[in-house]
Amino acid sequence: MTDRVASAMLAAMRELPVRAALDEIIRTLDEHGTAVLVAPPGTGKTTLVPPALPGRVVVAEPRRLAARAAAARMASLRGEPVGASIGYSVRGDRKVSADTRVEVVTSGLLVRRLQHDPELSGVDTVVLDEVHERHLDADLLLALLLDARAGLRPDLRVLATSATVAAPALAALLGGPVITVAAVSFPVEETYVPPLRGERVEATVVRAVRQALAAVDGDVLVFLPGVGEIRRVAGMLADVPVVALHGRLPAAEQDAALRAGERQRVVLSTAVAESSLTVPGVRAVVDAGLARVPRVDHRRGMSGLVTQRVSAAVATQRAGRAGREAPGRVFRCWAEFEQGTLPRFPEPEIRTADLTRLALELAVWGTPDGSALNWWDAPPPGPLAAGREVLAALGAIDEAGATVRGRAMARLGLHPRLARALIDGAAALGPRPAAEIVATLDDDTLVDGVDLDAGLRRLRAGSPATARWRREVDRLVRGLRDVSAQADTRESAADGRGTGHSRVGAAALVTALAYPERVGRRRSGEAAVYLLANGTAVEAAGLGDPEWLAVAVADRAPGAAHGKVRLAVAADAGVVTSAAAGLVVEGDEVLWDGDVVARHVRRVGAIVLAERPLARPPAAGVRAAVLDGLRRHGLGLVRLDGRAGGLRERLALLHRVLGAPWPAVDDRALVEAADLWVGGARSRAELGKIDMVSALRGLVPWPEAGRIEELAPERLTVPSGSAVRVDYSGEAPALPVKVQEVFGWTETPMVVDGRVAVVLHLLSPAGRAVAVTGDLASFWRTGYPQVRSEMRGRYPKHRWPEDPLAERPSRHTTQRRRGPD
Repeated sequence: MTDRVASAMLAAMRELPVRAALDEIIRTLDEHGTAVLVAPPGTGKTTLVPPALPGRVVVAEPRRLAARAAAARMASLRGEPVGASIGYSVRGDRKVSADTRVEVVTSGLLVRRLQHDPELSGVDTVVLDEVHERHLDADLLLALLLDARAGLRPDLRVLATSATVAAPALAALLGGPVITVAAVSFPVEETYVPPLRGERVEATVVRAVRQALAAVDGDVLVFLPGVGEIRRVAGMLADVPVVALHGRLPAAEQDAALRAGERQRVVLSTAVAESSLTVPGVRAVVDAGLARVPRVDHRRGMSGLVTQRVSAAVATQRAGRAGREAPGRVFRCWAEFEQGTLPRFPEPEIRTADLTRLALELAVWGTPDGSALNWWDAPPPGPLAAGREVLAALGAIDEAGATVRGRAMARLGLHPRLARALIDGAAALGPRPAAEIVATLDDDTLVDGVDLDAGLRRLRAGSPATARWRREVDRLVRGLRDVSAQADTRESAADGRGTGHSRVGAAALVTALAYPERVGRRRSGEAAVYLLANGTAVEAAGLGDPEWLAVAVADRAPGAAHGKVRLAVAADAGVVTSAAAGLVVEGDEVLWDGDVVARHVRRVGAIVLAERPLARPPAAGVRAAVLDGLRRHGLGLVRLDGRAGGLRERLALLHRVLGAPWPAVDDRALVEAADLWVGGARSRAELGKIDMVSALRGLVPWPEAGRIEELAPERLTVPSGSAVRVDYSGEAPALPVKVQEVFGWTETPMVVDGRVAVVLHLLSPAGRAVAVTGDLASFWRTGYPQVRSEMRGRYPKHRWPEDPLAERPSRHTTQRRRGPD
């Protein structure tokens, strides 16, 4: 390195704002052992602080790309190659030496080191960088480090650094003070580029990029939610120099994106460029406003990444990338008014992600429920319990904690599902074939399309991703070799797995071993729709419509009738029943499936493999199925019209006015009480024949049952002598009666012991309402004259006397001719 370059680097180091706080940081850690450093991007907290700390320092970064870049930056500022005094270790890549004093690692890798060596022998300080991102591994690492400090390593120093964080809460958890470093940041001008009507996010981003290219002289950094969007935007910017930046790229391509270009370029990045990384030359940021975050649907057994809006803190962090080196611009792809609706901070992964892997790490640490640890946010009990259920099914834990098999799975550095598939797949197929499939399942960017088999063929034949894939396969094979010295880790349920499989069957076997509840069978009569063992229906296109599938990745959009398969492979019944042996059950069952179904069945989860009807199903089972049918489909299965419907309305009034012991008879209440009235109904047809009048009366206790007609009579007798049916369907009882039948009646009728007035719907001779009143006396005085005026001309043959109170009521509404006296 020339003296000129070295001088420039030293000048850059001196200008970083955090340099002035180094002595305070060292002194605080000496005094308290822990601290929180809050400093904006570009202040040097990642590159200057770790080398300044005494002793051996381990820096934990949330991402592999950030770990490699941070180590490279620290080494370059010292004029050293990476691997000398500054090194890094990430999954599948390590550059360290005997001289390495500062090592940058991923949070997940440091968790595994802690599990192997809870004292972190030889380490003096751990720096937790960018803790505000709240990744699951980072939150777990923080809890384990605090536990280690409380017991085995009280001298271990911990420094948490962040640009945007709720510092007081974190400082209280760590038990140390907050150190704040202010940065002299360059101004960043904001421009909002909202999407046009019906415009896809990629098109909006491209419009914003072209505005940015015209507005600044430097590079444009674009934040997109995922690799798919990066590829599509790159295709739409074919006339512009474009580079991609994401965690799945080969190291050489990542390094190229982090070097300044010779001409203006567009850097298309996922969230990896939000923090810890400096992309030189950037003068404008285009923010799509979206991020891909983990979500899990425990009910359907689906987990994966979903796209959602970023938080205000993330939007600020992204915008700051434009002002690191000079005044800049940010182009936000949403309407300005939406800025105020963004959540303040990103939601911690621990609240939303699949916690199976976390549950295994906790079991290995010796606190299966995590209650012995101090958490920033404790894992939610429900999702953590769901994760333990998965681990128990995989043989990774038992009542005593982590099993030998579980500890071996944890050492592999994979999700427990994939670790199980690797271990059991290797037992059936051999280490390398199993590792090839697991490596592909672990990185869905390695293959294009939905067909896993086709993707594997392309990788084996040679594709742009083949070299990266083979490195990961080699790592997994080495991992298998490392754990093979332990006790037998195979499942006792792995019947038939060593009998040999074709390469096609191998992919299905390993996929089903990882996700047994996602094996699926094609539904009859529905093209490309499969019922999975977990009960979810999914659509699978581009796989040739096989009868069986082993599904690796599936998701379900809100409101969609079916899920959608993203990665799967054709399977057969033999693969399904061997890989998903734990889900195969056989026995008698009586259930509701549109009607009572009684059968002897063999099934894998929700998928029926074989069945035959039961001639004499148990009565208790039939009754339970009938009640389940009512709970699922409601009262549409019984007849509640006519007299039954009227009685239900009368009882509803009595319950509303008098309360207990008059029963509630709404849909929910009747379904809950179905055991009292369903009788001996054994099928859908018999439910439709139930006498619901008797059933409803049977819900009313004695002596109240004898007073139904007294309190809420079905009919009321009017002055004409007619017994008119009362309508109880509305808020108040109603009596529809012709005007001529109530001449002379001045007292409004009452029900429920005089507590409820009956509203009279006074009808014309044609049966149409001419007046509605709850006060007859008032109606005769003020309303009747107008009714008489209107009706006399329309119905001249009917009686419309001037004085209705003096007229005799009659059900015969026409005027009678007077005969001789």
